[in-house]
Amino acid sequence: MKDSFRAHKQDVLDALQSDRTHGLTPDEAQRRLTQYGPNALAEAPRLPRWRQFLNTLKEPLVIILFVAVLLAWASAAYDVFVIGDVSHASAAIYESIAILLLIGVNSGLSFWQAEKSEKSLTALKTMADHHANVLRAGEWQTVPAESLVPGDIVSVKTGDFIEADVRWLHVAELQVNEAHLTGEAEPVRKQTHALDEDAQLGDRTNMGYSGAMVTHGNGLGLVVATGMDTELGKIATLLTQVKTKKTPIELTINALTKKLMLVAMAIVAFTLGLELFKAYQATGALSFAAIAESLSTAIALAVAAIPDALPAVLSIVLTIGATMLAKNNGLIKSLNSVETLGATSYIASDKTGTLTKNQMTVTRFFANGARYQVEGDGYEPVGEIIADDDADTPGFSRFMLASVLNNEAAIEQDENGRSQPFGNPTDVALVVMGHKTGVDRDTVLDKNNALDIDLVRVLPFDSERKMMSVVIKDKDHYQVLTKGAPDVLLEKTDLIQDHDQLLPVAEGRAKVDEVVLNFAEDALRTIAVSLRDIDEQLAKHGSAADLEQHLTLLGIAGIIDPPRPEVKTSVAELHQAGVQVVMITGDHAATARAIALRLGIVSDPNAQVVEGKTLEGMDDQALFNIVPQVRVYARVSPEHKQRIVHALQKHGEVVAMTGDGINDAPALRAADIGIAMGINGTEVTKDAADLILLDDKFTTIENSVKAGRTIFGNIKNFMRHELTTNVAEVLALLFGVILMTHQIGNVPATAPTLTALMVLWVNMVSDALPSFALGYDVPEADLMKLPPRNVKAPILSGMLGRIFLRGIVMGGLVYVAFIWAASNGMSVAEAQTLGFLTLVFGQLWHVFDARSTRTLFRRNPFSNPRLLMAVAFAAVASLLVTVMPFFNTVIGTAPLTTPLYLAVVFLPAIPTFVLSGLKELYWRLRPSKAPQSVPQIKPAKEV
Repeated sequence: MKDSFRAHKQDVLDALQSDRTHGLTPDEAQRRLTQYGPNALAEAPRLPRWRQFLNTLKEPLVIILFVAVLLAWASAAYDVFVIGDVSHASAAIYESIAILLLIGVNSGLSFWQAEKSEKSLTALKTMADHHANVLRAGEWQTVPAESLVPGDIVSVKTGDFIEADVRWLHVAELQVNEAHLTGEAEPVRKQTHALDEDAQLGDRTNMGYSGAMVTHGNGLGLVVATGMDTELGKIATLLTQVKTKKTPIELTINALTKKLMLVAMAIVAFTLGLELFKAYQATGALSFAAIAESLSTAIALAVAAIPDALPAVLSIVLTIGATMLAKNNGLIKSLNSVETLGATSYIASDKTGTLTKNQMTVTRFFANGARYQVEGDGYEPVGEIIADDDADTPGFSRFMLASVLNNEAAIEQDENGRSQPFGNPTDVALVVMGHKTGVDRDTVLDKNNALDIDLVRVLPFDSERKMMSVVIKDKDHYQVLTKGAPDVLLEKTDLIQDHDQLLPVAEGRAKVDEVVLNFAEDALRTIAVSLRDIDEQLAKHGSAADLEQHLTLLGIAGIIDPPRPEVKTSVAELHQAGVQVVMITGDHAATARAIALRLGIVSDPNAQVVEGKTLEGMDDQALFNIVPQVRVYARVSPEHKQRIVHALQKHGEVVAMTGDGINDAPALRAADIGIAMGINGTEVTKDAADLILLDDKFTTIENSVKAGRTIFGNIKNFMRHELTTNVAEVLALLFGVILMTHQIGNVPATAPTLTALMVLWVNMVSDALPSFALGYDVPEADLMKLPPRNVKAPILSGMLGRIFLRGIVMGGLVYVAFIWAASNGMSVAEAQTLGFLTLVFGQLWHVFDARSTRTLFRRNPFSNPRLLMAVAFAAVASLLVTVMPFFNTVIGTAPLTTPLYLAVVFLPAIPTFVLSGLKELYWRLRPSKAPQSVPQIKPAKEV
């Protein structure tokens, strides 16, 4: 039933035709189960694996390669069935097999990435895989949670999960942890009264939500929503509605490949037409032999025009980046997300558990008239107590003892030595504070302890009293220890302890009120602790009302979910890098602003905080208008988080969203990159994320951004190298097609400068292997002092001139080597081999220039040992394929003389060194024109 929180509980019962005393009948429950379906979350439909694999074959580059395969098969068929040349047909078949293997490698890598399917809905479903205590036909029975239906009456107690959305009919000290939905660490106290119409999710105290856990008390609830109609189901729906976004690198590469495909098609068509025209001009007719030769050249050009190793190299370089992130405690789930990190311009972060530790901690307290700081964060009982004024340090032992004894929480060490909390988070904070001063509840109450203190009675917290008390026997006299909200407890107080003196409350109240106000301004939740001496009769038989009056205030504790200590530095570093940090939380506005101020997310104590109810009244355009200025959002729902992310993306921002709770999962999925906490994050959040922080440290995000920027720089370097080689290959072949108009020596005019398999070898071995190694290069500049890159800018921006100049020179050198060999009477295979090795060593020398945005003289060639090994392997392997008979047959190579081998190894280095040297000389002679080693830094946006 929608908006059950607004209606009186009896009205909700009537609307659902249910009975509080008897519940539903079994027949009615079965009918409703048929009507509403099982209380389970729907699973998203998934493509069969075969379709996932076929989808990888739709890429433009792959389609062109398939065309090359078909051309090779057509040529082979002609050779076998028309002219009976099995040897030439075998070469065409080898070409097709090599191309198909290349397609298989690229598609296999893409399919492997697609197989990392999301498990978000499965993880959400397991949260409801429990049983429920339900009233059916007047009898309580345990049933599978999936069989719950609207109208069922359920009961819950401490430790139970709530299995559906319920409207509370009766509660007894009921407290529920709803952090999975709201992000708030504190349990919510439940009641049964109707609420105002504008109550947000976190304020609906008369409701219980599927997936929440009961931390205290018990309750009776009416099921109002099940399955996908629950708040948890709405999150599941949001997850399925979020379309998978292509990453910036995917968009960039897709745009590039489409352009390259068009260029390749134009070049192949031009070459095929020109070759056929030359054959017709020479003989006056078009023979099948001439067509076959033209097809052979066209296939070689198709392979040369396409950077066919690009997908494989990109995947491997991104894998290298993923490995780098893993060393920094960042587990990347989507390879393309590695680079996305480098383009991130906004990090939208949940507060609880991400920017803060989700561990309520006493950081300050006021006791015996003095103020103290408590060192240490979280549940680890390590830290000193430091007085604000060293000259004013009265004892605080009575306050500390009362805080620990009036408490039912505890901390225990797990198998890893970490302290784990048990009980209400506020009580846990007081227990940890006590441990820091050596006061332990169990030790104090131990019978062998010299203190001789016994616990007589416990008066649990009551939402009406808003206090908790315990009665103790200290040797021969009795005391009641009471804690609660300061404003409530002070109304029951007669005296205030101040420097071991007891002041009347009227005299000491102003000082206490000032302390409470100061603590509140620092976003500290406050709890007051008091004591009263009583007699035995009152101790054993007095009511709460009798005991909780005439109190003596001992002190005030200030509690907060502390910011993670490393976050402030990381936020400052990210701001310097032009990356903005936005806090999006379900917590209260004042707390959110105070935490944001502490962390440096905002610098103005009066910074604007936009709340969820304000967002509800905004349309998408209004939100679009304000998001560039807002850094803190409070009391928001999962839908609000998604809207904020989408609004930022409409501004062209690349948004990373961090979180740890289920309520963060849809926003993580909607963001360009989702980041989950690995230790404290829920399974749903981890499954929805692209990056998991294995150490839960915000600093890891900063390191990940740096790694992403490094990887993108390396991607640009290998693309510069890859495309320079492709230009050289295409031009070497085109020069032959256009300039070689008649037979030279033993080489006919239709013979291509390079065979298709030679081009494939260059692309996959002598070009690709060094490109892989470029992924291990360190950045040239301090990347975290640069603004995020413009994801809309072409990846080749500023590189085209350099690519074409070096490609033209390299391709021209290959053609010259081929013509020289033909002019000196070499065979076709020998001439092509000379051109092949000239190209191989030309691009092996060029790779050292490609790794720098400046010149090869500015980078140490020995700083990347993997690159040296890759170059050495490619060089030796390329020389071996010219002397091994098998490769002579398959690739079309032939052995050369020793002088020629020496020439092809060293002469191709000349253009690279000359061009890079001229550039270096130009910069040195005109320093004002030299590019800076670190580009001009744009100031970060105002926070």
